[in-house]
Amino acid sequence: MREAVLPKFHESLLNEEWYKAELDNKVKEAQKNPFILNYLKMGMKEGILSDIAGALGRIHDVVVEAAKSNLIGRDIIDVRRTTEALERFPRAKKSVAYVGSEGAAIRIHGERYDWVDITVNVVLKDGVEWTREFAEDAKWNVMNRQLEELGRSVAQLETEKIIGLYAGIAAGDLATGAALAGGGTAMTWSKCVSLWDAVENEDFPSPDTLILHPKQASQLFTQTEFINSQYLPSEQIELSRGLIGQALTMKIYKSNLCTNGVAHAVRKDVVGVLLIRRDITTEPYEDPKNGVFGIVASERIGYAVLRSKSVARMTNIATTL
Repeated sequence: MREAVLPKFHESLLNEEWYKAELDNKVKEAQKNPFILNYLKMGMKEGILSDIAGALGRIHDVVVEAAKSNLIGRDIIDVRRTTEALERFPRAKKSVAYVGSEGAAIRIHGERYDWVDITVNVVLKDGVEWTREFAEDAKWNVMNRQLEELGRSVAQLETEKIIGLYAGIAAGDLATGAALAGGGTAMTWSKCVSLWDAVENEDFPSPDTLILHPKQASQLFTQTEFINSQYLPSEQIELSRGLIGQALTMKIYKSNLCTNGVAHAVRKDVVGVLLIRRDITTEPYEDPKNGVFGIVASERIGYAVLRSKSVARMTNIATTL
């Protein structure tokens, strides 16, 4: 199973030529940015930083570390890095047998293909900007907290895009050709089985991901079958990343970005792809005309559904515990 692709820290990126060249340009920009100059001064006082390059590296690491816990979107879809602006993904169409007669003409179709093009043109961005005076006077913990918020914000938007990708699949294109009915009752083990079975019956590998709103996760926690089932050892459960356990062959992820009352079962390495052309990066920002300075965090991605039938959806699940 492909592991989630997570952002890299500054030290590991220094091994990549493109980053070293970009860092040299950022150092020049940073020398006149009050936010970074004050960050360096406070970092030197804390005994953490010694130069502007180190300050830029620390800023990047703070943003990336804060982003990681919000990147559950990368756990629920196939993630690949790319250097291309557009990638084409071929999809095989199954050949269909037919009933013929002896000596009649033979129809040969064989395996056929169509394709999905994914354009990597979605830029997710957020920034913090302060006046020169505030940037010059801000304390270390205040600046770090603002940087952490940048990472959280960009990562949350990425996760929102992936969850929205599944939510946007038309009901007729889902496994079984319709959304499953939740009946207005709480999330149960049998509902998990129904979602799992829907994908199984589309002749895909077993679904490996179940995506829930926290309210449905809480309902599931009360189910004896779930409590007694074989779930992940505690050291493999990452509550901060939304991973709460396992049911059948599916890891269970919860997020407030999901619609309350709706659940999705997914075979993530089949359903679609998240392409990352530029992972989360940070750069100095300045607008001298308006007297503001700060930091911008951004990433460039593309995403699309390849096989919607590998997704099962259940609606009208109870929205209260």
